[in-house]
Amino acid sequence: MQAPSVGGVRLPKGNGETIRLARGASLTDFADKINANPASLVQVLFHLGEMVTATQSVTDEVLELLGSEMNYQVQVVSPEEEDRELLDSFKISYGEDAGDETDLQARPPVVTVMGHVDHGKTRLLDTIRKTTVHEGEAGGITQHIGAYQVASELEGVERLITFIDTPGHEAFTAMRARGAQATDIAVIVVAADDGVMPQTVEAINHAQAANVPIVVAVNKIDKEGANPQKIRQQLTEYGLVAEEYGGDTMFVDISAKQGVNIDGLLEAILLTADAALDLRANPDMEAQGVAIEAHLDRGRGPVATVLVQRGTLRVGDSIVAGDAYGRVRRMVDEFNEDITEATPSRPVQVIGFTSVPGAGDTFLVVEEDRTARQIAERRSARTRAAQNAQKRKRISLEDLDAALKETSQLNLIIKGDNSGTVEALEDALTKIDVGDEVELRVIHRGVGGITEGDINLAIADNIIVIGFNVRAEGKATELANREGIDVRYYSVIYQAIDEIEAALKGMLKPIYEEVELGRAEVREVFRSSKVGTIAGCMVMSGEIRRNTKARLIRDSVVVQEGLPISSLRRFKDDATEVREGFECGLTLGSYNDLRVGDLIETYEMREKPRG
Repeated sequence: MQAPSVGGVRLPKGNGETIRLARGASLTDFADKINANPASLVQVLFHLGEMVTATQSVTDEVLELLGSEMNYQVQVVSPEEEDRELLDSFKISYGEDAGDETDLQARPPVVTVMGHVDHGKTRLLDTIRKTTVHEGEAGGITQHIGAYQVASELEGVERLITFIDTPGHEAFTAMRARGAQATDIAVIVVAADDGVMPQTVEAINHAQAANVPIVVAVNKIDKEGANPQKIRQQLTEYGLVAEEYGGDTMFVDISAKQGVNIDGLLEAILLTADAALDLRANPDMEAQGVAIEAHLDRGRGPVATVLVQRGTLRVGDSIVAGDAYGRVRRMVDEFNEDITEATPSRPVQVIGFTSVPGAGDTFLVVEEDRTARQIAERRSARTRAAQNAQKRKRISLEDLDAALKETSQLNLIIKGDNSGTVEALEDALTKIDVGDEVELRVIHRGVGGITEGDINLAIADNIIVIGFNVRAEGKATELANREGIDVRYYSVIYQAIDEIEAALKGMLKPIYEEVELGRAEVREVFRSSKVGTIAGCMVMSGEIRRNTKARLIRDSVVVQEGLPISSLRRFKDDATEVREGFECGLTLGSYNDLRVGDLIETYEMREKPRG
């Protein structure tokens, strides 16, 4: 059945059937599904006011617009759904334990420590694992996600607990949310002398959204002004009611600095796990889990910290995480000691990936390297198509003219020491709001040092390069200096955010506002053959300055705008300004229509600071 023509183009007409398309699909993909010519779809969209090429990734809205025009229901498949279909095609099930109930064994709880900056999260983890991570952190703020396993004792039985250390500054919301996704229990750290802060609330929201039980660690009880009871009262507003108040949230008073009651906190975590959760997994299947963070190591190549959620990960396994794949060549634990296998809830560093996985990517073990590579390549192509669709600015015929005019745009390349931080930084930067006049675009992001390739890309596109905890490699520095490329180095994320925000605001066109300087009333009018009409005035308010702009007001109506105060005198002397209460004589350029009783208002345009 032929459809009515759209702009002279005739197409197969649908009967309302559903067409499933991946996010970022092109018109060619659409045409394949309905057995049509892609060129005709390009023409249809052109007549609908959209200019798109046949192979270009397009947005969900464009696909739906085209579908409704041709009587098809377009269903854009979510990335998660598409990934599930991809794994199904390889006969791989993800996210569930193989076998039956008898195959499941108890596993340690995975705990994320969250809370406000400076409330003692890193100090608490240090005290728990007897290390000193916080001393090496820039600005005292945790910059990476790390994971560690510690032993505790409950009722005479030794039990393990896995801790995920998430970054503590508010700019890392994206990463902290991801930390909560891999978590069984959230420990919210609140300083007893400081109280509930915005990031504390943010952390609680993340934990509650992930449906994770919460244990509250009331820290710094040794400090003057500490009031643990006040913290309990404040947190009731957020649905966290202490057990002693009849609720079900365990509150533990601790001092991370003095090491007070740390065992009590570990016990509370285990008790909460036993009471609220059924923590079991099958260790006898192919390993699956999540990449917590990943970075590029100069000596070892891509290194990913992964948390095994089910199954057992072994050296020699073929592994795929997001669009990275490889073979597990080596595994090390938190003490940098080699291990050969990792059971459920065990965090390990995996060496052997061919590229750096993204923080939060799920990983799974597959039977052979070829399968791992195919899954990774398909995911990579899908991600690229979705990104291209997102980057494409929709230009309709109506606003083509506006689009062709120059817009202020700040282009960035972000390189960092691990993928979680790069992602958090990009997320924070793209949320900077300076209105519609200026656009920020991240042209490229990656893990590792700044290379010549990055600098060459920056030269081609006039881009600023940001290095977070990484530096430019030898020749890249020379090239950047020679070509005048702006390379900025940071070790604390919010410094980068502040500077980029300042740069964006600097690119905004200045806003000018009118500031009234003074008003004068014309008391007499003199005619002079040399200088024209002179107004004898009394300054009523402010001051009248020479060479400023003036407007002439008669009977409350503006008669003339933008007149110059070309000469200004007090008696016979030239003056630069005459203040309120004094008389003066002035001329308004060559303008002569002045009358007694007119008001002369002077003003200047000043640049208005942006909020």
